[in-house]
Amino acid sequence: MAFLELTNLQKFYGTTHVVRDFNMAIEKGEFISFLGPSGCGKTTTLRMVAGFETPSSGTIIINGVDQSSLKPNQRNIGMVFQSYALFPNMTVFDNVAFGLKIANKPKTEIDARVREMLALIRLDHLADRYPYQMSGGQQQRVALARALAVKPQVLLLDEPLSALDAKIRISLREEIRAIQQQLGITTIYVTHDQEEALSMSDRIVVMNAGHADQIGTPFEIYNNPATRFVASFVGTLSFLEAVVVDGSAGRVAIGPQQFTLREPFTGYNAGDAISLALRPESVSLLDTEGRDVTIPGEVVSVSFLGSVIRTKVIVNGSTISFDMFNNPGFVPPAVGSTVDLRFAASDLLIVRD
Repeated sequence: MAFLELTNLQKFYGTTHVVRDFNMAIEKGEFISFLGPSGCGKTTTLRMVAGFETPSSGTIIINGVDQSSLKPNQRNIGMVFQSYALFPNMTVFDNVAFGLKIANKPKTEIDARVREMLALIRLDHLADRYPYQMSGGQQQRVALARALAVKPQVLLLDEPLSALDAKIRISLREEIRAIQQQLGITTIYVTHDQEEALSMSDRIVVMNAGHADQIGTPFEIYNNPATRFVASFVGTLSFLEAVVVDGSAGRVAIGPQQFTLREPFTGYNAGDAISLALRPESVSLLDTEGRDVTIPGEVVSVSFLGSVIRTKVIVNGSTISFDMFNNPGFVPPAVGSTVDLRFAASDLLIVRD
C-alpha cells in the first residue's frame, strides 16, 4: 500500500465539476508536483488533501488512515501558502513555534525544535526579527520552517515561489528540494511553472480541466507526452502535419519525403493525417550525423534570448521553432531567408488529442 492514496476524488461547486476522478498513489518520501494552468483543479486537489475542502466523493488515505472527513487540525499536514501567511505581530521564532504551542508541547521541546528548524533554513541569526523586516524569500523560508516544525506526515506547498523574482525562485526551489530530500518527507507541490516542476519533482501530475492528463517522471512527461495538451503545456513544441504511410512500420510522410518514426503506432490507416511534435532543441541548420530529415522553410522571426537564439520558420504552413546557442561569431539567418531545417525522425512525437 502506498503512503498517500487519492482514490476517485471528485469535487463539485454547484454544477461545476472542478476535479474529475483523480487517482494517485504516492510513496513515502516522494516529491510530487501538480502542474497546470489556472483553473485546472490542482490547488483544489491540494486543499482536499489538507482538509480545507471536502471531496464530493472519493477517499484520501495517509499511512493507512482515511483522512477524508477529518478537519485540517486533525490531520498531520504541513502547509506552505503562496502568501506566506506569517503572523505580522510575531517574531520569526514565535511564528515557527506557533504550531508546537498549539499542540501544547513542552517549552524545552519547542525551543529545541524551533532552533533546529531555523538552522535548517539558515535563518537562526534572524530569530528575533518580524516578518516586515525580512525579504520575500526569507519570509517564505520561515513559512516552510513553521510547516516542518510540527513534523508533519505530508508537506503541501501551494505555489510558494510565485511572488518572488526569478533568481530568488531558482535559489529557493533548490533549497526546498534539498530540505525535502534531507528530511525524507512526502511532499505535494502545486505550480504552474513547468521549469519548477521539471527540476524539482520525482513525478509530475499534469492537470487539465480537473483531470490528470498524465502522471510520470519529468523525463517521461517531457519526452513522451501522452496528450496534445501535455505536449504543448510542458516545454516549447512545434507541430507538423504528416500523412500515415504504414503505421505498423512507423512510416509517415511530409510532402514527398518519407521517414520512419522511433516506434510503430496504431489507430491510423494509410493516408490518414497525423500530428507530429518537435522540440526546439531537436532542430538544427547543421547537416550532422543522425539528422535524417531535411525540410526547407522561410524564416519569419529571430529572437535573442541571451544564451540561445530562437528562430521561427514556416514549413508547409506550420511554424517550427528551433534554438541555437548564442555564438558571437555566428550570424543567425535573416528574416525572409530560406533555410533547410534538419532533425532526426526519431525525435518526432505522435500527439493524440
